[in-house]
Amino acid sequence: MRWYTVPAAVAATGAGTLAYASLVERTWWTLRRFDAPVLAPGSAPLTVLHLSDLHMTAGQRSKQEWVAGLAALEPDLVINTGDNLAGFDAVPGTLRALDPLMDRPGAFVLASNDYFAPRPKNPLKYFFPGHKRVHGTELPWRDLRDGMLDRGWLDLTNAAGELVVGGRRITFAGVDDSHLGRDRYDVVGGPADPGADLRIGLAHSPEPRVLDRFAADGYDLLLCGHTHGGQLRVPFYGALVTNCGIDRERVRWLHRWAPPAAGRPNGTWLHVSAGLGTSPYAPVRFACPPEATLLTLTPRPA
Repeated sequence: MRWYTVPAAVAATGAGTLAYASLVERTWWTLRRFDAPVLAPGSAPLTVLHLSDLHMTAGQRSKQEWVAGLAALEPDLVINTGDNLAGFDAVPGTLRALDPLMDRPGAFVLASNDYFAPRPKNPLKYFFPGHKRVHGTELPWRDLRDGMLDRGWLDLTNAAGELVVGGRRITFAGVDDSHLGRDRYDVVGGPADPGADLRIGLAHSPEPRVLDRFAADGYDLLLCGHTHGGQLRVPFYGALVTNCGIDRERVRWLHRWAPPAAGRPNGTWLHVSAGLGTSPYAPVRFACPPEATLLTLTPRPA
């Protein structure tokens, strides 16, 4: 093989990978399923549909139709952990996608890409956590929030609440986007209700300082997003960055979170959604398809 064919082959491989990541995998909508043993022994299972990081634009009809179609799963509860918007005109399409799901009990927290429009940025900044963040123009986040509130979903953005789902009383606490430092855990802090059938904590970004406090207060299940699962993953290595304080091994899916203060030998369960979208300025995903998760909550071992 001639020497000059090597860079040509490398360039062709890179171009093919980029084409796959931007044209194929980016819209390879995927449903994940996990079982989480968080209910009292003897309880009937409960299903939770976890959505995060839609990063919706008005023209993403395929994503909107796929999200709306998740209503066929008939989840007992729907949780949305933020970053729904990626454009000024995206609220109607986002609410249209969520509309069939809002017939079910639900709760949400908001995040940076609900508040501010995305901006072009150097992707290398993600390797430097201390880089200066520059917000885009404010998005119509109140319209999104009000659309979900009007359908009965709980806004847990620095707030607490409760729902009765399938005859079980579920208590919730949530925080605003900790990646932006908008979380106010002291507003919702304190021991989780021991009389509830289930205690769930919500945060957009899985920052360890926030997860530790939820766990220490006795929450059974923590639900987060933000990481996109790494978005660009290297086979046999995993995520290159997490874009927050969580470790790479727990950048997506279901894991234990067991800080010493929790007082639980087996830890609290944590689910980090890999999310359904990308920034319009980085429309690629590799080895990490866009996804939603159906969690089946099952009894803990007796």
